[in-house]
Amino acid sequence: MLKRDLRIVFMGTPDFAVPSLDILVQNNYDVVGVITAPDKPAGRGQQLQQSAVKKYAVEKGLHILQPEKLKNPEFIAELKALEANLFIVVAFRMLPEMVWQMPEYGTFNLHASLLPQYRGAAPINWAVINGEKETGVTTFFLQHEIDTGNIILQETIKIEEEDNAGTVHDKLMTVGSQLVLKTVRAIEENKVQESPQSAINSPQLKHAPKIFKETCLIDWQRPAAEIHNLIRGLSPYPAAFTYLDGKVLKIYSAQIAQSNSTADNITVNSQPASITVSTDNKTYLSIKCADAWLDIQELQLEGKKRMKTDEFLRGYRFSG
Repeated sequence: MLKRDLRIVFMGTPDFAVPSLDILVQNNYDVVGVITAPDKPAGRGQQLQQSAVKKYAVEKGLHILQPEKLKNPEFIAELKALEANLFIVVAFRMLPEMVWQMPEYGTFNLHASLLPQYRGAAPINWAVINGEKETGVTTFFLQHEIDTGNIILQETIKIEEEDNAGTVHDKLMTVGSQLVLKTVRAIEENKVQESPQSAINSPQLKHAPKIFKETCLIDWQRPAAEIHNLIRGLSPYPAAFTYLDGKVLKIYSAQIAQSNSTADNITVNSQPASITVSTDNKTYLSIKCADAWLDIQELQLEGKKRMKTDEFLRGYRFSG
């Protein structure tokens, strides 16, 4: 059987997408265009910053398009002129139908979950927040409803106890790039076997909506395991937080204490309610949850840098 002659347009923006583009380049696929977000001002100097995908594409001399609006007639004309027959989407924004229906062999997306579970904007975060023991990546063909298209391939990974959203992100970034290559090869050889998501037995679908600030506020009246997973699922970004002295206190790492604190407890004013802490003001800081204590390991008080607990306590003293 003759292989299809693929002309690929790749669409992506953040670091997560770069290995998927790189693996196509390294395997000598014809990437005729890269679509990424426009440069945006960032940092104190508000200098224009290129996306991670654009930086890579510039380095490799790839043709780059950065449309503000995906329905812009000029952009649509430029896209058609590339004469691509396959579009690949990794960590990019929603595409209008006129775009994803354009190529002969379709448009497929890499999603960082085992669809149909965790459809939405933050699948990695929510899998960890919900205490899942495994997650994965899925390639699927785009259709009208977001993240609902026919599945092409999936790959599963374990979520270890020590994992957080950052480490899971990095694992899926690598596994995902390999799945993109595998998917492209299947399309190239005309060996794709699509599976409707409705055919997968998932009685209770879990969703992955965008993370908002209120999602990140810790409720210390919840069980310790639940709070621990929230901290893991939001680390390193955007980070779970509480309040201390009216300032935001981000918590990046914690462990459930093996036994209840026997030291003197201190009640600290916080929002929306006070919190109970246990500390020697030198080496350890524990916060009381509904059923246990959490030993805080890494944190950042508003206006300060991120630091380990002992370093934090050298500059901050709790008083009862």
